[in-house]
Amino acid sequence: MIEKFFNNSNVDFNKLLDFGFNYDKNKYLFQKEILNNQFTLNICVDKNGTVSTNIIDNTTNEEYILHLMEDVGGEFVGNVRSEYYKVLTDIKERCFETHIFKSSQSKAVIEYIKNQYGDELEFLWPKFPNNAIWRRKDNKKWYSLIISLPRNKLKQAGDGIVEIIDVRITEDDLKLIDNKSILEAYHMNKKHWITLIMDNSLDNAFVFKLIDKSYILAKNKK
Repeated sequence: MIEKFFNNSNVDFNKLLDFGFNYDKNKYLFQKEILNNQFTLNICVDKNGTVSTNIIDNTTNEEYILHLMEDVGGEFVGNVRSEYYKVLTDIKERCFETHIFKSSQSKAVIEYIKNQYGDELEFLWPKFPNNAIWRRKDNKKWYSLIISLPRNKLKQAGDGIVEIIDVRITEDDLKLIDNKSILEAYHMNKKHWITLIMDNSLDNAFVFKLIDKSYILAKNKK
């Protein structure tokens, strides 16, 4: 599970130190008390960038593992799991460079949003590391999301992986849908979002314009 979470990403060791890791014997170590000090989360990143973790129950001094068992539910386990991934997500966003999205157009969009709005990708779903979002800083509303998925999931001809972004639109923008490069929204409200395929079939300037519009539309959402 932990390997999948950090898949397709490279660590910046200097950023680990800035984050609060300590360097010791070719390893970077980080420790944090979670869930009101009931547990201690230990994180280790080795010289190859491989991440390993464990959680120690501070009452029994034994390792806690239920959060790693996907078939184990319950509110308490869910709270531990949530805290665990919250810390890992923070480390990934601040100390790792993600290489999930490989198309030149996706990279252009990521760079544009970073330069224009200062927003970085946020990976909200540990089980879906190929999905990420951008949201406004003021109201935390999403204005775009990016997904890497098999092309056939879009009901399009062809094999292989394709990258898409979803953006907010007005009703009038639905006329842009051509079922080739611009589709009905994938996994979003089809009245308020559309999907753009990041295969360079759309001009970057056009894509950036839709992102800007989506950013503005997100401002007005409650």
